Amino acid sequence: MTSFHVPVLREKVFQYLVVKEEGLIVDGTLGNGGHTEYILKNTGPRLKVIGIDRDPSALEIAKKRLAPFGDRVQFAHGNYSEISDLLKKFNVDKIDGLLLDLGISSPQVDIAERGFSFMRNGPLDMRMDTTQEVTARHLLETLSDQELETIIKDYGEERYYRKIVRAVRKAQAINPITTTHQLSDILSGALYSKRLAKIHPATRTFQALRIAVNSELLHLKTALQNSLGVLGAGARLVTIAFHSLEDRIVKNFFRYEEKDCICPPRMPVCVCGKKPALKVLTKRALVADENEVTRNPRSSSAKMRVAERVYV
Repeated sequence: MTSFHVPVLREKVFQYLVVKEEGLIVDGTLGNGGHTEYILKNTGPRLKVIGIDRDPSALEIAKKRLAPFGDRVQFAHGNYSEISDLLKKFNVDKIDGLLLDLGISSPQVDIAERGFSFMRNGPLDMRMDTTQEVTARHLLETLSDQELETIIKDYGEERYYRKIVRAVRKAQAINPITTTHQLSDILSGALYSKRLAKIHPATRTFQALRIAVNSELLHLKTALQNSLGVLGAGARLVTIAFHSLEDRIVKNFFRYEEKDCICPPRMPVCVCGKKPALKVLTKRALVADENEVTRNPRSSSAKMRVAERVYV
């Protein structure tokens, strides 16, 4: 019997996302299907789910896992940023809920051949969608020093980005960097004296490369904006972020879309015409409790935010 990772914050996701016993929910980051399975197990036949994922291998696993639910669940290979076009394939105009569980899944990290983890030796890949061409190795070999520094600084929030790029270029002058352990060793050598205990020296750079390879922040911004066009009145948008960059994007989007007028304060009458599109239901991000963190350490960094679509 296959053993699956328990999805993060699944009870809270269910509580906020499933507000009625019928309708259609989209799991925009289906992964291995953990959240969707929990939703379908705890609802009746009138509630259905469309699961979207950019990772073909994850979709295949999810299809087998969710097979007992029959036509209550349908699947689409694609990026959640393309949600409007993907839903058209199902002749769907509006949905009753959208879940975006962001970042990388535990199964992807666990498979060395995917190249996401510096703890497991594998090709320097990091593609969530294995049908795309750009890999982490490709970025290291084709980006300029300045471009690579910007990625490591902005996406990894790494203060020693210049030192890292110098170490990478020095190593590349001798041999190509083709594996995760090669890169990890280079980063450890470059940062050993700078970071003795807190986190592994490769952590921030690996995060930065993964985000860049998969254009994660761009896709998130696009998905949030596109969600407004497919969420029906009263529909819920639930996001789970695992690092500050994603969470900040979601928080700022929610704040802006909850606002009414955005005219300058001195303007005597409103000329912008802006109306609120969302009602934020979580003024502060929801986090895992101690019991969940003990069971699943990955949940310690999870931040969940929820908003409801409003029409004025």
